[in-house]
Amino acid sequence: MNEYKLPDVGEGLTEAEIVTWKVKVGDVIKINDIVVEIETAKSLVELPSPYAGTIAALLVPEGETVAVGTPIIRISDGSEAPETAGATPPADVTPAAAGAPLGEIDMSNPAATGGGENQTLVGYGPREGAAHRRPRRGGASPSSEAGAAAQLQVQGAFGQGGAESSEVVEADEPAVPATPAAAPAAGPAATRVLAKPPVRKLAKDLGIDLASLAATGPHGTVSRADVEAAASGGATGAATETAPAAATTTASFDGAARERREPIKGVRKMMAQAMVDSAFSAPHVTEWVTVDVTKTMRLVERLKHDRAFAEVKVSPLLVVAKACMLAMRRVPELNATWDEAAQEVVFKSYVNLGIAAATPRGLVVPNVKDAQALSMVELGGAINALARTAREGRTQPAEMAGGTFTITNVGVFGVDAGTPIINPGESAILCFGAVREQPWVHKGKIKVRSLTTLALSFDHRLIDGEKGSRFLSDVAAILEDPATALLH
Repeated sequence: MNEYKLPDVGEGLTEAEIVTWKVKVGDVIKINDIVVEIETAKSLVELPSPYAGTIAALLVPEGETVAVGTPIIRISDGSEAPETAGATPPADVTPAAAGAPLGEIDMSNPAATGGGENQTLVGYGPREGAAHRRPRRGGASPSSEAGAAAQLQVQGAFGQGGAESSEVVEADEPAVPATPAAAPAAGPAATRVLAKPPVRKLAKDLGIDLASLAATGPHGTVSRADVEAAASGGATGAATETAPAAATTTASFDGAARERREPIKGVRKMMAQAMVDSAFSAPHVTEWVTVDVTKTMRLVERLKHDRAFAEVKVSPLLVVAKACMLAMRRVPELNATWDEAAQEVVFKSYVNLGIAAATPRGLVVPNVKDAQALSMVELGGAINALARTAREGRTQPAEMAGGTFTITNVGVFGVDAGTPIINPGESAILCFGAVREQPWVHKGKIKVRSLTTLALSFDHRLIDGEKGSRFLSDVAAILEDPATALLH
């Protein structure tokens, strides 16, 4: 039996979220077959299996974040039968059948028999005053409705058979009688609400009081639909039915339904930390310039009909990227970095051009390697490929590592400009705003021209105002008249 442990997929990552299992228990797989999709602090990554065999168990449910090195899947080599979810050994299992000497069995611990939570050896009843195991939290909670129902039945929540003799203790709630008939008749608040573990967790995350809901599930349990209805502002069932008539005239609102909480994790968590580190470690300076890009827009239209660009999506961003590569030849400081530990400025002869991309999981900045050596056609194809991969959520950590300069295009959202924060490890970032037709003085006359705004943020420790201004001026000059690119 092989256990596949969560690997470090790049750059010292310590944890990842299980997003989607690509296999199920009983599937037969080969080496390098994709078994799971995870989300790290960098991106979504598909993990191949290092083993061949039959899936015996999925050890971590979808949506849970686990540390690197944690076993996530068990793969049988064929000598053992696959495990089935929620299965428990028969109640008459003896220590000898379990493969353990009787002297090593702790009779006060039901789990020592290898069975379920409330199992005991044949001929032994629950010991008076014996310690009771607390239910596990997190990954131990069943991820499916069937698994949750099985767990509730094992714990005696429905009070069938000898459930009255077994007491269930929740980690965050006081012990109460397991059987509704044994509950005191004081009122709804005195009776513990029945709900499956996933439903309890959902209610806790949404801030919903289970006692205020009308149970519509089987055996009087509160269902997921009940909780979701309450969260979306629906009626709260029992609370509505038992409320005094006078209370219906009083204005009230459900605070939980007016807010939505989302865990900070994965790409968004890393982005937030990176922006804080950059903003408070590098002294930012931002300069702005408004540019007449009428000639650039004409160039873009010509390139769209050029056969060499037939497979490339041509946009003004491509011309901006090429202009930055040319301007950097005169101002190499824009592509340098500050090494605080060595107290050195590191000048780089290559440009890994980052293009910021907004995705549903957060901002990612993949970069084009050695962009300074690419032609316009090659650069356009590389930018298109990065954007397509980012939109699909498939950007890999290696594609975001080693960036030296970044362009963020806020113009696609109709925004004129902004003050961008430098990507960690770099020294400058250019913000490209929306291109709009506006009145502009051209050759002494007011005409309608295509205008845009560029904003350059740079690290003032190694780039002074003169260097930053020269770079921004050179980029603006190329966009105003692309023919000036021949001068660089």
